[in-house]
Amino acid sequence: MSHFPINQATPQGTMSDHTNTETVVYGQVHNLQSIAVTTLAPRKDGYWVIYIHGGAWRDPAVTSASFDATQSILREKGLPIAGFASISYRLSAHPNHPQDPNTTDPKDFQDAKHPEHIADVEAALAFLQNTYKFGARYILVGHSCGATLAFQAVMGAVSGHREQATLTAQPTAIVGVAGIYDLRRLRDTHVEISAYQEFIEGAFGADEMLWDGISPARVAGSRGVEGGWKSGRLAVLAYSKHDGLVDGSQVEAMKEALGNWEKTGAQIPAQEDSTPDRRLRVLSISGIHDEAWENGDQLARAVTFAFEQLQEMRLAP
Repeated sequence: MSHFPINQATPQGTMSDHTNTETVVYGQVHNLQSIAVTTLAPRKDGYWVIYIHGGAWRDPAVTSASFDATQSILREKGLPIAGFASISYRLSAHPNHPQDPNTTDPKDFQDAKHPEHIADVEAALAFLQNTYKFGARYILVGHSCGATLAFQAVMGAVSGHREQATLTAQPTAIVGVAGIYDLRRLRDTHVEISAYQEFIEGAFGADEMLWDGISPARVAGSRGVEGGWKSGRLAVLAYSKHDGLVDGSQVEAMKEALGNWEKTGAQIPAQEDSTPDRRLRVLSISGIHDEAWENGDQLARAVTFAFEQLQEMRLAP
């Protein structure tokens, strides 16, 4: 699998002369339980940008390295970024990439089922927080099913996984790009294309009630994002009308689900000098589904937009 090179030298002209890039391991069960981490010059007012890749929970060609182009662009923008992390997690089986269980190392074998994907993401976030001590000063960014995982991480409960939110410190902002937020709706909208049913079943099984119970746009109240993301301040839903794989109804459903969350004040520490206001923004981007991360510019645009919003809210310098 592809990762950043360990201890790669920082190219001239980049954001910091105090850059260190490495691959760190957060689990021992599988070789995909790793994170590509880039630390920059320490700054207490900065945010970490943490990325969760897409690939329908199963594509071995979409790895943590899919954030490389975006990261390169962001490093040139002068944003208050303290570090980058791109999370790898266990993947489900892919019909176009068959593996023989008798000859494949178990640590390389793709057979993950829910809740293993979200469990890995939560373990990776816990590792990052414990190691780099950034608390809530991070922006969680996800593309496609990575956006699903980002919002699942702050849901009050996820069916078949946990009964209450477990993150030590929740992200200040979440940026979902070309996200999948309602599995049943996605399948029904594309019912004539069997691949949708196949990759959802591959990751979550055939129980459609489970699908509903893990879909961020479907779970309301205390079990959903509305009740679970108590300290969250900003949600950005970025979407291209030319996406081609994920339709616009996903954003509309998630926008509606986040409506009550936006109206409710955030729970903030007493010593924090800010109002509990929240923002929900929908950002129009361009290009087809995977171009957002392949070229990096549209994904970087979404992250930059999030920083602009945080600055307007006086939450970032």
